[in-house]
Amino acid sequence: MSYTPRLKEKYRNDIKQTLQERFNYKSVMSVPKLEKIVLSQGMGDAVADKKLIDSAAADLSRIAGQKAITTISKKDISNFKLRKGMPIGTKVTLRGDRMYDFLDRLLAVALPRTRDFRGINPKGFDGRGNFNLGIKEHIIFPEIDIDKVNRILGMDITFVTSANSDEEAKALLDAFGFPFIKK
Repeated sequence: MSYTPRLKEKYRNDIKQTLQERFNYKSVMSVPKLEKIVLSQGMGDAVADKKLIDSAAADLSRIAGQKAITTISKKDISNFKLRKGMPIGTKVTLRGDRMYDFLDRLLAVALPRTRDFRGINPKGFDGRGNFNLGIKEHIIFPEIDIDKVNRILGMDITFVTSANSDEEAKALLDAFGFPFIKK
């Protein structure tokens, strides 16, 4: 018996047909889909303390269910005391079943745990069908034990879709259940 994520099944059975009828696609293959989710954390304070990167990478790995990599600086910036090759952040790219599992946990568990949550601002689209979401506290995820956290960090989540426009991408994310703020 094989496992398929709930949102993957929902996409295959419901969302594809709904979007094809709404936007009049000639082929089912041209219906937009979620390609990947990128979680990233910039750590400007890691210049002074190298252990921050290790704990941030461990937390991000726990959240994503996949090993996080550290990103390194590409050039020297003397004003920030930054040297080329220094670790300055962490990131994870999720695809396939892990992507759908993370999306399900984000929408069903993590976002409702956010303090004063009133919805997601729909202004995070980039013009090419991708959506960016910023989270101020990574402790909203149930995988993180608050007692073991030495520093609360923010993170950026990028949803990369195959949509050609922001309207198509918003319709796709709406169909997945994103709680966008209604105007």
